[in-house]
Amino acid sequence: MTCPHAAAAAVGTVRAYPFGDHVDLRLDPDYAELRATSPVARVRMPYGGDAWLLTRHADVKKASADPRLSMHAAADHDVPRAAPRALDSVGLMGMPPESHARLRRLVSRAFTARRVAALRPRITEITHDLVDAMVADGGPADLVSRLALPLPTAVICEMLGIPRTDQHVFRAFTEALMSASRFTEEQVAQAAEEYADYLRGYVAQRRAHPEDDLISALIEARDEGGRLSEDELLMLTGGMLVGGHETTANQLAGQALVLLDDRARYERLVADPGLIPATVEELLRYVPLWASVGPSRVATEDVEIGGVTIRAGEAVVYSLASANRDETVFDAPDDVVLDRAANPHIAFGQGPHFCLGAPLARAELQCALEALTGRLPGLRLARPAAELDWHRGMLVRGLVELPVTW
Repeated sequence: MTCPHAAAAAVGTVRAYPFGDHVDLRLDPDYAELRATSPVARVRMPYGGDAWLLTRHADVKKASADPRLSMHAAADHDVPRAAPRALDSVGLMGMPPESHARLRRLVSRAFTARRVAALRPRITEITHDLVDAMVADGGPADLVSRLALPLPTAVICEMLGIPRTDQHVFRAFTEALMSASRFTEEQVAQAAEEYADYLRGYVAQRRAHPEDDLISALIEARDEGGRLSEDELLMLTGGMLVGGHETTANQLAGQALVLLDDRARYERLVADPGLIPATVEELLRYVPLWASVGPSRVATEDVEIGGVTIRAGEAVVYSLASANRDETVFDAPDDVVLDRAANPHIAFGQGPHFCLGAPLARAELQCALEALTGRLPGLRLARPAAELDWHRGMLVRGLVELPVTW
């Protein structure tokens, strides 16, 4: 529990948030300071006013599992938030708890560890095909466009039954949705409309000609089982298509950068590929995804977190990146420890909003590192890490490109 003077500091001080314009993998030192002194801190968000920021591992875990801190209640443009729009006002996470649980049950079977294990040979095949093409074209090559982005895109397209040739449609929507300032609200709205039109057309095509894919299964659940509405069908399909590639692509590129920026790490995996599963978990802990924080929650009644009372109606945001660097949970939290034994990171979230695609993302990340270290033991950066370009004006951190050679 937070000591009284720390709680008082949290209540009495309002800091402007986010603390800096970090688009790369660095975390602002303010997070470490807050974990030590004001782990439940009052911050002024870029949009909507003040919120409570949670930075400690235990507090984020507790709050994530507390139904009184609601994403559904926060699905409103007037709620304090990091994004210019409410990310989940029309998505799965922003739905009422009963609807959210029902729809998660419906799609979760496609992403179980057993299903993903059965899919792993195909993931490996896709990965090696991409590496083959990259090697055939010769270096230097951009690891973002040649592997990090096309791998999860190809996998989720196959699972859903979407042609990879259509990826320009959902890539355009994804970039617009993840924009903080890169696109205008009119451009975001136009991308959303074009994406919805595409989904409606593709669902109609699959309804007329069903196949053995996830979209056809969802259509059957809609038409024969009545277990979801047409709007829910489109929302689930669109959400899985976006969520199934964007975050994994950025995470894979970030993981590769961390390994290649200090080649001793990469060489260790080349020598001992058995370390790859633990390495993926460590890099999930270490590599931040969000530029600041994810979607806001709103307290539906008074809640005590870390010795601070969050009043009903107040907004709460969590820093998963800060929680994953908590000194009270992880030894040497700012170091990359490839064989870290105890690693209770929460990169995929916690509680009812735990990432459905976590098993799939883990498999894709592991397959990518297995292929790279096994096929390209001499892989190295073609440009110093300090000279790499990162996407700006986005809600998530992502490399524009990652030039490599071998």
